[in-house]
Amino acid sequence: MKTYLVTGAAGFIGANFVKYLLSKYDDIRIVVLDALTYAGNLGTLASDIDQERCIFVKGDICNRTLTDVLFTEHRFDYVVNFAAESHVDRSIENPQLFLQTNVLGTQNLLDTARRAWVTGRDEQGYPTWLKGVRFHQVSTDEVYGSLGATGYFTEQTPLCPHSPYSASKASADLIVMAYRDTYHMPVSITRCSNNYGPYHFPEKLIPLIIKNILEGKTLPVYGDGSNVRDWLYVTDHCKAIDLVVRHGRDGEIYNVGGHNERTNLQIVRLTIQTVRRLMEAHSEYRKVLRHKEYHQDGLLNLDWLNDSLITFVKDRLGHDQRYAIDPSKITNELGWTPETSFDNGIVRTVEWYLTHQSWVDEVTSGDYQHYYERMYADR
Repeated sequence: MKTYLVTGAAGFIGANFVKYLLSKYDDIRIVVLDALTYAGNLGTLASDIDQERCIFVKGDICNRTLTDVLFTEHRFDYVVNFAAESHVDRSIENPQLFLQTNVLGTQNLLDTARRAWVTGRDEQGYPTWLKGVRFHQVSTDEVYGSLGATGYFTEQTPLCPHSPYSASKASADLIVMAYRDTYHMPVSITRCSNNYGPYHFPEKLIPLIIKNILEGKTLPVYGDGSNVRDWLYVTDHCKAIDLVVRHGRDGEIYNVGGHNERTNLQIVRLTIQTVRRLMEAHSEYRKVLRHKEYHQDGLLNLDWLNDSLITFVKDRLGHDQRYAIDPSKITNELGWTPETSFDNGIVRTVEWYLTHQSWVDEVTSGDYQHYYERMYADR
């Protein structure tokens, strides 16, 4: 029986990872640690939590007393750290919060694991570790900075973060590797491209576009929409993390990319087209439209659902132009490849949001509404 500590698992990727693990393995236990900040929704994991295979603990990864108790009560084999403040816009608004959670929180987890997992010293004085343990840090391609029109990020690309968010993630990565070099701690890191799929908090691009369409709002696009991102379906990412945690080489970094480069404007247009196509083909999807004007004339005319909904807003500060990942290392060493094309993944994603509006309503109440108004009121 393997026991995981998965932090930040009430968020987007973490929740999908927990669901993936529970569906794949019968012989595991998972302790979920999440502070349930604005983007964490316990309802995402409601059907997965029990007292045998998946235990939920509300708390902050910066809380040393709490992490000490968890490591004492549970003999963790793996720590998978998703816990992070993750939105670039929010990091521009409050950089200190990102440093506290993403840097100091990661360091606290590392130190708790180090003290719990060390069993003694070898002849050179280095710590000896519990067999099979691994601290895995979930990072981002944003730590590499920005690419030009060609080329790809590899694991050897120098770190060059341009936002408080990416700087905090790069710092956390360096601390993880410092624990490896200083204490010989068993660690690994994955750096992924932009994820999309079910349970994505609706401040991020694709779910925000879907939500705004349903509510009759404009679709904000930063700058001219030419910024390029590499999109990765979240389940493919979860499979990659599982492979690295279980079979990746100790002390290694693995880039995880989807081979799906699109401009932000292309993403918005394709999302509009997908929503319209699904609504034309399935009349039941039209029932989730929130704007009263859409409910006139029998909802048979969807001509309004087109690119005229797009509005270009002031560009984000320090907005990186292009991200693209070369995942050759994880492919060659572990046999991982992205299985979901973007054309298929975007349909799955839109369909999920159209059929899970109660989840969207739950996570977008309260603080998120005030944040959205602040960010876009003057743009």
